[in-house]
Amino acid sequence: MQVLGLTMVLDETCISLLLMTGTMMLVGGCRKLTGRHIHSRRPRMFLLELFATFQICACTNELRLLANVQPKPHVALTLTYGFSVLHGLTLTGSTCNPCGTWQQILDGGISVKQGGLKIGAQFAGAVLARIYIHYIWSMGIIEVHSEALAEGCSNPIQTTETQAFSIELLFSTVFHILQFEAVKLSLRVHLIALLITMLVYGGNLTGAIFNPALAFSLHASCFHEKFWDYSLVYWMAPSLGKCLYAFLHLKKHCNNTETCKTEL
Repeated sequence: MQVLGLTMVLDETCISLLLMTGTMMLVGGCRKLTGRHIHSRRPRMFLLELFATFQICACTNELRLLANVQPKPHVALTLTYGFSVLHGLTLTGSTCNPCGTWQQILDGGISVKQGGLKIGAQFAGAVLARIYIHYIWSMGIIEVHSEALAEGCSNPIQTTETQAFSIELLFSTVFHILQFEAVKLSLRVHLIALLITMLVYGGNLTGAIFNPALAFSLHASCFHEKFWDYSLVYWMAPSLGKCLYAFLHLKKHCNNTETCKTEL
């Protein structure tokens, strides 16, 4: 019986991994076609950001189902690291996070209109990913899919709203501070993936998402039931963490007190 149970778990894990791999290949094809055939800047930017966020949200929805695979939490953390590396390598040029886009606006890298377009694309990708993954789950290919579909709100906040807000705020700030911008891409994606894995492991009381679009895709049912609580923890806290990072970044690059006063 134990051998049979282990075989079933391995089969379900392999199917989940195949689903995530297939999703990444699908997105890769869509992004390549978009870059090749759509030459207008704004539609191309919108679609590239939509597809990239779709990939992260769809894969994370599926990856979440493997959290209890034994040995726990080693398998889940290893997969988190591995797929974070793959996302970093395959989605270059895309932010996939409204907080990251907000930072680009604050830095003057993109206009407010472009930033709004990218954030709209990110939430559109998050919604489409949820529809896509729920459609696949509805096929009942493996038992865990049927269970996830019937689950509703999974109550990811395992502490008070104040503590959850503080955790997401802190982890968002730390994540944006430690972006290893001076390191070349091939190494940076591994360092960022390691950081994400460490934050996820340490932030088990909230899931350490620090991405408003991803949070909405993962927990849309919870947002429906307790909108203000979840928007405060998963939308406002990461956004404030990004603003805190922007403030610290600005202070660091001020050359003198007069310049700081002018910019601040």
